[in-house]
Amino acid sequence: MNGASAISASDFVPRIAHRRRFGRVFEWTCTVLSFVGIAFLAVLILRVLWEGLTWVTPKFLMNFPSVLSPEDAGIKSALWGTLWLMAITTLVAVPVGVAGAVYLEEYAPHNRLSRFIHFNITNLAGVPSIVYGILGLAVFVRWWRLDRSVLSGGLILTLLVLPVIIIASREALLAVPKSMREAAYALGATRWQTVRTHVLPVALPGIMTGIILAVSRAIGEAAPLITIGALTYVAFVPSSPLDPFTALPIQIYDWSDRPQAEFHHLAAAGIIVLLGILLPLNAVAVVVRAWQQSKKAW
Repeated sequence: MNGASAISASDFVPRIAHRRRFGRVFEWTCTVLSFVGIAFLAVLILRVLWEGLTWVTPKFLMNFPSVLSPEDAGIKSALWGTLWLMAITTLVAVPVGVAGAVYLEEYAPHNRLSRFIHFNITNLAGVPSIVYGILGLAVFVRWWRLDRSVLSGGLILTLLVLPVIIIASREALLAVPKSMREAAYALGATRWQTVRTHVLPVALPGIMTGIILAVSRAIGEAAPLITIGALTYVAFVPSSPLDPFTALPIQIYDWSDRPQAEFHHLAAAGIIVLLGILLPLNAVAVVVRAWQQSKKAW
């Protein structure tokens, strides 16, 4: 009691001024760092536009790469290779990822096994992409004997984005109120009818946002494709999933590694084309997310 009575009341007076001062310092620090990051990004984008914008012409989009004549080089094979990769990745990853999320959230019992699976999926979402490239080299290229084909590249990118799609889809399903499920069950609907007609339509905007962001990440990945030996010079458009391929990140990497200034301009032009694909995809994700939030607010 004596020790407790020795503590004065002033020791419990909140230091409001100090806390507010610290809060303002932290706010200004975050603001300054944010603007510094935006400034660096703006400088990089302006530099790329300055070096490559005049090189983005119809000839650049329609011609194949050329090592001997940079002025006539194009990005046609890399562009079509990227479209092939995205088609395979989307066709495989989206149904598998959404189905896995639906099973884990709506059907799987909430026990230690399901929590263990969810924990591992979360960890896989943070694994470096080069690890997926090594795994794909061992499984798809050598074991399945798919060689260095566009199908191998698409399956590797599928492994890369699958955890992201599962996590995003599961979070979208978790956001659906349980009362909606209970109301459907009360009216005699089966679990599949409830999921198909009530849960999935409500969660669809969140699922689409996760899918678009995952595909956007896959478009810019170069490390796993380099690991499996994607070609840096392809003078043809892949006509089947088993053909060799190149992609926009691979072609940009090859041009930027060459000493001639013309190839650096080509690399900048390739970056502009890649940004021209990525930015609309991310804009669609932002619009879908904003539409979903406005719908919830309504």
